[in-house]
Amino acid sequence: MTDLSSDLASLRIDRTARGQECSSLWRWLVAGGLLLAIGGAGWWWMTRAVPLAVTMTAVEVRGAGGASGDEAVLNASGYVTARRRATVSSRVTGKVTAVYVDEGMSVSRGQVLARLDDSTAQAALALSEAELASVRTRLIETEVRIREAEVALGRQQSLATERLVAAADVDAATAQVDALRARLEAARQDVLVAERQVGVRRADLDDTVIRAPFSGKAVSKDAQPGEMVSPISAGGGFTRTGICTIVDMTSL
Repeated sequence: MTDLSSDLASLRIDRTARGQECSSLWRWLVAGGLLLAIGGAGWWWMTRAVPLAVTMTAVEVRGAGGASGDEAVLNASGYVTARRRATVSSRVTGKVTAVYVDEGMSVSRGQVLARLDDSTAQAALALSEAELASVRTRLIETEVRIREAEVALGRQQSLATERLVAAADVDAATAQVDALRARLEAARQDVLVAERQVGVRRADLDDTVIRAPFSGKAVSKDAQPGEMVSPISAGGGFTRTGICTIVDMTSL
């Protein structure tokens, strides 16, 4: 009987141990599920952060000289404009007597392009030069007279020391010297003014010669001999404002 009880006891199912095994299995399943979820999320984030590779395809465009009829050809028309372009005119109003430039001609800086009638400027220069010569002559005469007056003053002062002349004579000689000295200073100023006037007249004469402001090519000829030119536009339209137009070819 005792042996039978022992056998039956050995065949009895231990539900406590089974419950413990089920609980342990459930924990492993939950842990495995969490690991799979974390791994899947990490894989999704890594694949989302990696940039997609883009395949670039080069397209070759050939000119019209290609042999294939399917090639694309781009035709366009246009023009270039020079950054440096000038209409050459004169500083003064005058009649053109000569033009030395023609359309398409290359010119260099300072080259004479045209000349205006300079008869008036020549006459004004000659008059100012004559005036300069006149004031210089007066200056020389005044210098000579002042030296004579100073000698006379010294003589009068010597005679006055010996009481041979009156004091009034000495005063008169002194006044004469002072007056001549003042006249000498005025003559010197007149010479300076006349010299500057000559410089102005020479500049006016030089303005009748029209020169190229820079090197380039003449693209137009706008005036002919006999026409009037002026730096400002005239109301009647019979006065030219320029001799020619020059373009700096290096600025294209």
